[in-house]
Amino acid sequence: MRSSACFLQSNMETEGLGLSSLCFTEATCSQDEKCFVSCEEGKNENNLGGLSDLSDLAVERTEGRPTCSRCSRPQKVCLCPFLPVHPLDVSTCLYIVQHPAEESRVLRTVPLLAACLPPGNCKVLVGRRFSEVRDPELASVCKSPGTLILYPGSDAENLEELDLNSSAAPYNIIIIDGTWSQAKDMFLRNPLFHLPKQVQLKTSLSSQYVIRTQPTNTCLSTLECAAIALSIMEKNDSIQEVILRPLKALCSFQLQHGAQVHHSKEHLLKNGIYDKPMPKNKRKLKRMELLMNNKKM
Repeated sequence: MRSSACFLQSNMETEGLGLSSLCFTEATCSQDEKCFVSCEEGKNENNLGGLSDLSDLAVERTEGRPTCSRCSRPQKVCLCPFLPVHPLDVSTCLYIVQHPAEESRVLRTVPLLAACLPPGNCKVLVGRRFSEVRDPELASVCKSPGTLILYPGSDAENLEELDLNSSAAPYNIIIIDGTWSQAKDMFLRNPLFHLPKQVQLKTSLSSQYVIRTQPTNTCLSTLECAAIALSIMEKNDSIQEVILRPLKALCSFQLQHGAQVHHSKEHLLKNGIYDKPMPKNKRKLKRMELLMNNKKM
């Protein structure tokens, strides 16, 4: 007589679900044969019946907070009281090319910007790569002599000093919306963005978007860039004030409810309070050194 290991299933109650667990025992079997013997087979179906009952339970669906259709904020923290009663009367058209990651950010500024302007004067295009085939409207805009792209660099002219040709009006301004590294990648990898005249802002204003970290003290959010650019293009300083009002309200609300003021990386590095590990990548480390020495990146 030879013995081999057989798996006998015993009924062990666990957490009231009546699930079976496996135990090992010795049994007499034929030579080199493994047997699977079920104990209390009649109870298996009943034991699993508890699980099938769970499938009959109603699933409670959770709905997100109601959102304001104009400012895209939750209705309880709606910022519409800080928006202009009527959209601003501007002739310049903004094309916001937005990195997909910006869509999921809670504290975005583009919806506030769009709420200040007529629908036809603020168009948001989401994506990383744009081409003439997939984006014929954007391609046509990029080829227009009345289009400017707002992106800083050695080849960029200061928008404040630009001689605007009235015959080319109304103008279009393309603004890239994303982190600075995302914006750089999008600008370099999209040949369409190299067609318009490249401009930058000469302003030395510090960003009022204090609930998000900026690389330098003078780096501005998309909304702030648009506000300044529109005030220059439309020759109306009050435009900047009106567009910045909801941004100030947003930051004030967040700070009152636990948010912290985010100083720029430049400020943190210069004051020795940058608490993150320095990057090992040489290119990123070089950028950090430029920030500390207040040199143009």
